Amino acid sequence: MRILLILGIPLLALVVAVSMLGLREGPPKKEKVDLDPLVEVVELETMTTNFAVQSQGTVRPRTETVLSAEVSGTIISISPSFVAGGVFRGNEVLMRIDPTNYEVAVDQAEALVAQREIEHDGAYKLRSQGYRAESEYASAVAALATATAEQVRARRNLERTYIQLPYEGMVRAKEADLGQFVNPGTRLGVTFATDYAEVRLPLTDQDLAFVDLPAAADLGAAAVADGPAVRLSALQKGQPAQWQASIVRTEGVVDEKSRVTYAVARVADPYRLHSDGPALPVGTFVSASIDGASVSGVFRVRNSAVRGADELLFVDADNTLSIRRADIIRTDSEYSYFRGASDGERVIVSALEAPIEGMKIRAEAEATDVSSQLATSSDGGEQ
Repeated sequence: MRILLILGIPLLALVVAVSMLGLREGPPKKEKVDLDPLVEVVELETMTTNFAVQSQGTVRPRTETVLSAEVSGTIISISPSFVAGGVFRGNEVLMRIDPTNYEVAVDQAEALVAQREIEHDGAYKLRSQGYRAESEYASAVAALATATAEQVRARRNLERTYIQLPYEGMVRAKEADLGQFVNPGTRLGVTFATDYAEVRLPLTDQDLAFVDLPAAADLGAAAVADGPAVRLSALQKGQPAQWQASIVRTEGVVDEKSRVTYAVARVADPYRLHSDGPALPVGTFVSASIDGASVSGVFRVRNSAVRGADELLFVDADNTLSIRRADIIRTDSEYSYFRGASDGERVIVSALEAPIEGMKIRAEAEATDVSSQLATSSDGGEQ
């Protein structure tokens, strides 16, 4: 009996344990979870756009003149306009040098011409009557010519006592004043024309691919051409201001140091003397947006979609990842524009850590590509 009890107790415990295990419920079954990464994609569509080329420069006068005295004398009058910042009209007398000596010289030259004319007429009559030699008549002709030339010089010197310019402009600097004695070559001041102002805009070789600049053959007699429009902008009194300009020429050479080409934009009536709007003073530093040429057959994605310099993550039809290099032709603050894709291809625009060629992904419901909404846009923004 003792032996049976010793053997039966473990056996009974084993039976009870097996029975209890049979009564326990099994673990709940879980659905299979797809662990492929979820990404956001956009469908590409070709577009046509105009890339605006950005540059900057300083406003310079189209015509600037350093005034110098051509005759000697004392300055006896100065126009009220002849002050720094003063505006003057075309052919307005800005300064007058004492003309007394030059008026006397004109009178003397006129008297000498009258005398030489009488001598010439007398020599002509005597020669025609056979009383004078041909050489004597030739001397009279030469004397009359010399007197006439001296008369022209005297009159021109008298005109030079009037300091005036053939354009409407502004005085940059005044360097002579009333009562000052000047000699030929003495600087009197600096002026510039106000009909036009110009801005030299540096353009890189890459910029030149997106803007139609006038060629040398397009320039007319005035060395200007009808080039692309330019929008100039700057801060004035703490507020943004804009001006319209246009490219009229290029300087025709590549700068040897910076390797850029300078295009020249022209602004009409910068001081708004004959039109309305904010003035554009000479010396203002401006930003320029040049209307670019139309470019077709390009795609664009947000800059966040570009990995490194030029890699894009494409999604194949079977949701397989493909890493490809794109021919990025232009970027701005928001978008990258490129070639080398096809309509309908999908590009990942969301973050994806450690992408591997050929990995499986899950594409989120495709977002609407902004480029498809603006496929016919003519403004590529700030490129």
